[in-house]
Amino acid sequence: MITLGVVTGILAAIILLAVVYFIQPYSSLKSDFNKTAAQLISETRPETEMFSQQDIAHLPEPVQKYFNHCGYIGTSKMSWMKTEFKDVPFSTGVDKATLTIDYTQYNFVETPNRLAFIDSAMYGIPFQGFDSYNQGVGSMKGVIAKAFTLFDQKGVEMDKACLVTVLAESLYVPNIALQDYITWEAIDDTHAKASITSFGISASGIFTFNEVGKMFEFTTNDRMAVGFDGSKQSIPWSAVYEGYERNENGIFKPTILKAVWHYPEGDLTYFNGKISS
Repeated sequence: MITLGVVTGILAAIILLAVVYFIQPYSSLKSDFNKTAAQLISETRPETEMFSQQDIAHLPEPVQKYFNHCGYIGTSKMSWMKTEFKDVPFSTGVDKATLTIDYTQYNFVETPNRLAFIDSAMYGIPFQGFDSYNQGVGSMKGVIAKAFTLFDQKGVEMDKACLVTVLAESLYVPNIALQDYITWEAIDDTHAKASITSFGISASGIFTFNEVGKMFEFTTNDRMAVGFDGSKQSIPWSAVYEGYERNENGIFKPTILKAVWHYPEGDLTYFNGKISS
């Protein structure tokens, strides 16, 4: 006969195992992210050239001003870039929970690949996410307790959403803006349209600058809002760049990135992060 003490002991053991499982350092999703990043870096050819006035001569005037205002001319071009954000408020949707996340991303230049990893917790349980745009395929996977898949979004909408995110960040990683897969159209003194095409999919958006060339917003209608539950909405989306500071290389760069959905009932700033490295 099973006694109350035996039942209590079994429950305690289960709880202890669960706690140990949750705090274990290994994560298959993070391992996949790190392996993919390492592979893409190993396949990337080092860049040896410098940014020049000739490189930007074909760009719309406000984009040329951006390169000059930020101090890129005469500095080394990048072939890839890693960016980290710590303790970022991240909303999971309208009237839904806001998490505090750490966010790591890699942007690649020659082929517009992009990887991002979210590390957080939901109700004390580890939550991790892996966003990927790799060789034309976009995906967004979320895992709870380092083992149980919460969502795994793929498809044409994700391909396009991930591609337009590359475009939105093309002036933050400005060698991307000079690649053949991006084309530019002049609008006026403070706006320029950019289009990106990769693996048969195209997306576009408009960059907004101030009079001296400081870029502060990218807006597009080509980024589908895909919910964790698989729901899809066509909503205007913006990336907002703020907090310009001069870095150790003398480049004047934004240090704050916000991502905003422009819902009919009001804007939702779902990501508001300050770059930590």
